[in-house]
Amino acid sequence: MADLSFYVGVIGNVISVLVFLSPVETFWKIVKGRSTEEYECLPYVCTLMSSSLWTYYGIVTPGEYLVSTVNGFGALAESIYVLIFLFFVPKSRFLKTVAMVLALNVCFPVIAILGTRTAFGDANSRSTSMGFICATLNIIMYGSPLSVIKTVVTTRSVQFMPFWLSFFLFLNGAIWGVYALLLHDVFLLVPNGMGFLLGTVQLLIYAYYRNARPNVQDHEEGLIIPPSQPLLS
Repeated sequence: MADLSFYVGVIGNVISVLVFLSPVETFWKIVKGRSTEEYECLPYVCTLMSSSLWTYYGIVTPGEYLVSTVNGFGALAESIYVLIFLFFVPKSRFLKTVAMVLALNVCFPVIAILGTRTAFGDANSRSTSMGFICATLNIIMYGSPLSVIKTVVTTRSVQFMPFWLSFFLFLNGAIWGVYALLLHDVFLLVPNGMGFLLGTVQLLIYAYYRNARPNVQDHEEGLIIPPSQPLLS
């Protein structure tokens, strides 16, 4: 089982890397336009927070080095996205964005890590407590595409639902769910199981509305939906 879990974890790492790289096109547009326009920083800030904590979880939990490596890469990628966002965000939103980054990417991870190390003396308890925190964050973030699903249903258009992001998130949830089953890791299983189910729902909705006639009225109102990026594990 150990060998099988390793290979499944490697596949999961490859898929997770593809998901982490999926916003590259968006940020290339931001750099070329020298403005973040209507895009929101929150999905990337939250992904950075989650990746950082999952990296720590992988470090303090025996046998979870595959989790720490892929999320270490994710933390690096998301840090670049956040820095680009801070550089090109309009002045009217700069202070609000900086406050969000400091609160979620500096204060919260420091409090979570120091808190678990102070409250629990043994490594197993620290790993368990951090697993609860990471799993909760993943469940919340895997639910973030629901706002996009609502938009697709309302407008009857898949314009605001990137297919490849939904597809790789579906695969990511499935692979890491299998990996969690092999290692009997409930903290990985629960959020990724939900990610698999939500990814399935997204793909089914995409297939249903792919050739549907768009709701012209909603498009004429100039509806703009920033892309969301659920967290990984």
